[in-house]
Amino acid sequence: MRRRILLAILLAVTVTACALGIPLGLSATAVVESLTREELGARARQIAATLDDQVANGGELDLNSVQLGVPPGGHLLVELPDSGVRHEFGTELRGETVSEEVPIVQHGTVRLSIDAGPMRTTQTQVTLLVVLVVIAAIGGGAAVATVTARRLARPLRHVADRAARLGAGDFRLDRTRYQVTELDSVAEALDASATALAQLVQRERELVGDVSHQLRSRLTSLQLRIEELTAVPDKEVAGEAQAALEQAERLADVLDELMAAAREARATGAEPVDLGSELMGIAEEWRAPLRADGRSLKVKLQDNLFAKVSPARLREVIGVLLDNALRHGSGTVMLTAREGVAASGGDTVVIEVTDMGAGVPDELAEHIFERGFSGGGSTGLGLALARALIDSDGGRLELSAKRPATFTVFLPVPRAGDVQGVRWPAERSPR
Repeated sequence: MRRRILLAILLAVTVTACALGIPLGLSATAVVESLTREELGARARQIAATLDDQVANGGELDLNSVQLGVPPGGHLLVELPDSGVRHEFGTELRGETVSEEVPIVQHGTVRLSIDAGPMRTTQTQVTLLVVLVVIAAIGGGAAVATVTARRLARPLRHVADRAARLGAGDFRLDRTRYQVTELDSVAEALDASATALAQLVQRERELVGDVSHQLRSRLTSLQLRIEELTAVPDKEVAGEAQAALEQAERLADVLDELMAAAREARATGAEPVDLGSELMGIAEEWRAPLRADGRSLKVKLQDNLFAKVSPARLREVIGVLLDNALRHGSGTVMLTAREGVAASGGDTVVIEVTDMGAGVPDELAEHIFERGFSGGGSTGLGLALARALIDSDGGRLELSAKRPATFTVFLPVPRAGDVQGVRWPAERSPR
């Protein structure tokens, strides 16, 4: 893109410079010749007037009286055809000359000539000056084109990166604007799309969770009733009940596999991440804001913790939780990470952010992850966006305790096929 913009601007500047420079060069050479001929003609007319005065007074032609009017290196020729008089003064010229001829009273002519070389030299110099001006214009245009191309290409790349991140499930808002109306419109559209997609993902997650919960509840009730039938005295009924129970168990296994596949499909940008180094880096960024508020951040991390997550999304989510603790909490903020087991039975890593504030009010707890809902005067977007981001990596974000306010992030542990070239500790090898 940058190369195309640069070439387009350079082409426009070059065409414009040539379109103006060529006529300017031709006009300049014509002006030089015109000025030379005008000066030569003025000298010839002055000489002719002097000679007319001499003839009018009855005297003979005296070229010595007009020699000052002859340019250095020039040649003067006076012809009077009626009397057959021919007078010459100056150096005889050879080669290309510039001449001006003026009539006199005695039906004669005065021809004043000079060598054309100096005029051609001046024309060449003027032409070179025009060429230099054109080259300078093209050079200036190239500089402007480079700056303009860079100024346009950088935001275009940024917009492209934002679109790629959005396609990968990164719904973070980016308030960067470029002072270019069209690009700012695209940025606004991307922000609106990110908001809409985050809401869609959140609704989808809630729907899938509700459906999964309902199906599991119904399957559990169905299995319990079928198990009762397997204990009846009628062997035929008991056998059919056992077969039905096996089918119900297979259906439960299929449901677990579908839910796991759905989580895997969402986590397209996730990768194995060393949570120890990643969370310590995030903590260092937030110590200064908390210290400025007279508070502290304590970190407690279990050794050799790895999770499958997008590093950028993890930074954003933990940043939202720490910012929430800074804005709405008080006291020391705790950031912990440890092994855990999710309700679905899969291996997980648990990250918790806790502050010593008053906690989350009961009336707010049920709606704390809803977009636009806030009890502290904020926009109500942070927690909703954080949940959508972590969900897109196959994890979960929950409010695990109201007082003190504790937010818990559940992340999947990488499998062996997810990691290449990483040496895992024996006690923490991926599943």
